[in-house]
Amino acid sequence: MSVSLNVSSEVVALAERLKAHHWRLATAESCTGGLIAAHCTALSGSSDWFERGFVTYSNEAKTEMLGVDAALIAAHGAVSEPVARAMAEGALARSRADIAVAVTGIAGPTGGSAEKPVGTVWLAWALRRGIVHTELLHLPGDRAAVREATVAHALAGVRLRATPL
Repeated sequence: MSVSLNVSSEVVALAERLKAHHWRLATAESCTGGLIAAHCTALSGSSDWFERGFVTYSNEAKTEMLGVDAALIAAHGAVSEPVARAMAEGALARSRADIAVAVTGIAGPTGGSAEKPVGTVWLAWALRRGIVHTELLHLPGDRAAVREATVAHALAGVRLRATPL
């Protein structure tokens, strides 16, 4: 099986923005399983601005690798605003990055519920200066479409928020 990622114009624009500000990015991924990091590192020279990625698909990985409190996951579910926020903050705390993006969601086709249907994705962006932004998406399409739309939204969000004071 051969996997080929095209370097998108969004990744190029993101790289330019981060390099201009001397910023580095960390990712914390659940439903995308490392696709955000893969898109970033498909660009030659990404080591100048991509610091590290955490793939935390299981709840245990979220707790062990990012420091997400297991009680938070139990109270709100892995696909929730508090968990996405804690993932982004954990990635920032466990890296040398200036900005982190976290995603947790239900890509399908299984795993959805009435409260959290397939396509439900929470994103969080944490900045070293203490600001955290979160956003809820309800994405249409199959598993691949949900994951790719999540990657695109996460990267666009990093570029939007990567602005020093």
